[in-house]
Amino acid sequence: MKEGTRRGGGDGQKIWNNRWFVLVAAMWLQACAGIGYMFGAISPVLKTSLGYNQKQINRLGVAKDIGDSVGLLAGFLCDVLPTWALILLGALQNFLGYGWLWLTVTHRVPPLHFALICVLIGVGTNGESYFNTAALVTCVRNFSDNRGPVVGILKGFAGLSGAIFTLIYTATFAPDQASISFMVAVIPTLVAILVMFVLRHVPSPAAALAGRSSSAENDVTRVQESQNFRFLYGVCLALAAYLLITILMQDIADVSHTVTVAFAYGLLFLLALPLVIPFRAAVMTTESTSSKQTLLEDCKSRKEKRTHNNHSSPPHTDEVLFSELEDEKETWPENERQQRLDRASSRLFRAVAQGAIKLKRRQKAGPRRGEDFTMKQAAVKADFWLLFFSVVCGAGSGLMVIDNLGQISQSLGFANAHIFVSMLSIWNFLGRISGGYVSEIIARDYVFPRPIVMAAAQAGMAIGHVLLAFGCPGSLYAGSLLVGLGYGSHWSVTPATASELFGLKHFGILYNVLTIANPAGSLIFSGLIAGTLYDREAQKQRGLNALAFSSVATEQFVIQNTDEALLCEGAICFQETLFIMTGVCILGIVLNLVLVARTLPVYVTLYGKQRELKDHKFEGSSSTVQKG
Repeated sequence: MKEGTRRGGGDGQKIWNNRWFVLVAAMWLQACAGIGYMFGAISPVLKTSLGYNQKQINRLGVAKDIGDSVGLLAGFLCDVLPTWALILLGALQNFLGYGWLWLTVTHRVPPLHFALICVLIGVGTNGESYFNTAALVTCVRNFSDNRGPVVGILKGFAGLSGAIFTLIYTATFAPDQASISFMVAVIPTLVAILVMFVLRHVPSPAAALAGRSSSAENDVTRVQESQNFRFLYGVCLALAAYLLITILMQDIADVSHTVTVAFAYGLLFLLALPLVIPFRAAVMTTESTSSKQTLLEDCKSRKEKRTHNNHSSPPHTDEVLFSELEDEKETWPENERQQRLDRASSRLFRAVAQGAIKLKRRQKAGPRRGEDFTMKQAAVKADFWLLFFSVVCGAGSGLMVIDNLGQISQSLGFANAHIFVSMLSIWNFLGRISGGYVSEIIARDYVFPRPIVMAAAQAGMAIGHVLLAFGCPGSLYAGSLLVGLGYGSHWSVTPATASELFGLKHFGILYNVLTIANPAGSLIFSGLIAGTLYDREAQKQRGLNALAFSSVATEQFVIQNTDEALLCEGAICFQETLFIMTGVCILGIVLNLVLVARTLPVYVTLYGKQRELKDHKFEGSSSTVQKG
């Protein structure tokens, strides 16, 4: 009995100290970090309960976007507070903002001034910036060798928040729309409190065993990580397909409440499924140890052959020393590695003293790309602003379509716009997942800068804008697919790129400054360009600017109708705007290509050596097989 209790406690400790358990908890937190996508479901009850007009609702949407994307305070506090305190602050803001909004909507408290309602929505939505910062910073540091997949998965779950909360609402609170604010206030707060002590820095096995792990153990770790990421990708794809099927079924058929509840239980099962990874790591320790032992024995045999070959034909002593320092330092014990390092340093100093090697002094005291930058140091770098404005072009033009998709679909003759909004949420999720996966392959396997993925995404978005502009049959489906995939990929590639170019030490503030590109693009492209051009075309269709006579009846007609919502029909409504967005995407492609050309040496430095070692190991294993 005691042995079983001890084993259970040991397994629990292994799960707690497993960085994959931290990643799963971060995925749950990120599923609550996209509550801004629920504003479309909250706004109707605000309009009816508080008596707001459409212009006021749009202003509330701007307050939501500002709170959603401006996380400078969270970025600064990330370097000062522990992770659990950061999450707790976000939970308090979320609960205060949306909780008080629910009390106001249900008339449980006296009504507030419109400006205070804007503050409540901004404060409540800003809570998710703390969730974003805590989850991304912690997991990027825990998985520094797999930044692309980790960022893609985490940002993907944030993109699915709207679909997840919608399904929970239909299963629990529907049709009471006022309870959406209550749900948005309570569920993210409970999840944040549940996981806030789980999210912490847990070093990778290679880092924890530095100086004691061999190259074979590292190879086993990489294989296991690859298997775990494939499993997570499978779960993500299954979750996206599941939500898409439930959305279509609820839209096409009259689904009963019992079936909807069953859908919600299936959703919870899929969200809990990633726990298989840390539990499997704890339970199957013996099996993984035996597999590691097999690979270790194979590595030792190859090393003995290599040592024998080195003794038979020894190269120059300095070449052996520096080569081993680079390629095989992880296979030595700590004392032997230190001795070899001391001998290499003494020979290096002697060569410098004799004039055989000349040292080039760095003229600038600041860090180089790939090292840790502060925000002040990054702000004077052209690469930072190239990345920022490329995000403005790509994400800003995509957000214009997302914010106006309802009106775009209605102008093209579709009565039910919510199905396109839900489907674009799925495409957004898949874009974030695929963007992180593809960019990781390009960076590690091909040693090429990640921004090339953003350039390709913006090329697809440009095609999507053109399809939406012409309004051909089926163009809304294809256009929203391309725009959703392209927009989502920006938010998995951008954080990974920033961490590689400017380091992880101040990643929180750097990331949150880059996210300002989102509301900046939304303000310019959606608020100024799209809104102005849409209203102008709607006024043309109404015929206000064509009235050439001035009778009293006509004046009354104009006064009565200028206060009503302007409606526009046909592809012409957004055609000019979408052509402008196409040009913006082309500008973003140019910026990304310039960034690719400038940062190529950085990626060669970061991943070129790993690629050479990988190719060397592959060639060695191939020659061994041929000899055998």
